Amino acid sequence: MRRTQNINLLLIFLICTVSYMDRGTLAVANPLIRQDLGLSVAEMGVLLSAFLWPYAFSLLLAGPIVDHVKPRRVLVAALIVWSIAQGAAGFVGSYLQFILTRAFLGVGEAPVFPTASRVTKDWYHETDQALRVGIWNGASSFGTAIAPALLTPVMLIYGWRWMFMLMAVIGFIFAGVWYGVYRDLDADALAPNDHHYLYGEGGAPETQSLHAAGWSRLFGFRATWGLILGFFGNVYVGWMFTAWLPGYLEIQRHMSIPKTGLVASVPFLFGLLGSMSGGWLADRLAKRGMTTIGSRKLLTVIGMVVMSAGTIVAAETPSNLLAVVSISVTMFFSLSSSGTSWALSSACAPPVYAASMGAIMDFGGFIGGALAPTITGFIVQATGSFTPALLVAGAIGLVSSAMYVVGIPAEPIRSEAVTPLPSQA
Repeated sequence: MRRTQNINLLLIFLICTVSYMDRGTLAVANPLIRQDLGLSVAEMGVLLSAFLWPYAFSLLLAGPIVDHVKPRRVLVAALIVWSIAQGAAGFVGSYLQFILTRAFLGVGEAPVFPTASRVTKDWYHETDQALRVGIWNGASSFGTAIAPALLTPVMLIYGWRWMFMLMAVIGFIFAGVWYGVYRDLDADALAPNDHHYLYGEGGAPETQSLHAAGWSRLFGFRATWGLILGFFGNVYVGWMFTAWLPGYLEIQRHMSIPKTGLVASVPFLFGLLGSMSGGWLADRLAKRGMTTIGSRKLLTVIGMVVMSAGTIVAAETPSNLLAVVSISVTMFFSLSSSGTSWALSSACAPPVYAASMGAIMDFGGFIGGALAPTITGFIVQATGSFTPALLVAGAIGLVSSAMYVVGIPAEPIRSEAVTPLPSQA
């Protein structure tokens, strides 16, 4: 069991890292693409959001598909689709073509995090899940961190088109590895001690099938809307920096492209540490007697408040050093609260709807994520500064932190409250 868990977690972490490197290629190549295609800052903001809208709405389908079809087949199909889209971006000749490739990249990547959530729910006891969620959730920050450092030299030597095609090849390789290595959980084949670890004394895995009626009933619970509205602000702030940090450092802080490639990596490395730290602490609190929902909710709210404060400080400081430090603090707590929020969604959901609940939450988050690059681009173009855009992001983060406070109840959603009766199915 332990060996299988470690292999699964490593694969999920690496695939999530690749997915965020793919998302970050456009941010890394921002200046050169704007120059080659003759795009304004506002047009680049729209292009940066082109991935996010299809991604957000595809999540609503991705979650139920993962729960129904299971992670192995869904994720290999997703890797193939998004790698084709990423490779096609290397051949675009117009702004519209670029928008279309980014849209298909969003569709292909939608199942990644719901799959990771379902794998964690399947293979770990609830008091061990938050740290594992923190590890694979931290891949979003790790992938974004290493993307500028690894891809900027490729872009400067071979051109930005080869950078996209290289990432496509890497995606195809991981599709083969995932399909060859991962196997979906078969509870009946578990050894007795492994069965006891996952399900406890006399426990048994939930055998109900996922139904469309049950999925739609999730929207009738306060917890679902608390997750949707809370995660909105988290992803808004996180994706604003994911999409615009290189551009922010070049435009607002007047850093060169090579220097930006290094400096832009620093805050996202702190994000990886934050994601793992938040997950570790949430599991520790749960093992010391705090409820899984209570521990994850507390850390999510604290992380959101500090994330918002760091964004506001970065907006107001004239110091480049303090700005980078503040953004690093922001990303540490953004990823900490993001990871505990994913663990919170799993704690709130019935087991058979784990991927569905995570996907619904992520949908709310990436509505914020989709708005962030466009709103930021228009604000910068209208004002000539990133300062108002960062202040807006900080305010949104604070409001969303309150949504977790008022929206998440103390008890999880019961399976019988969601799964329809046989006559209704």
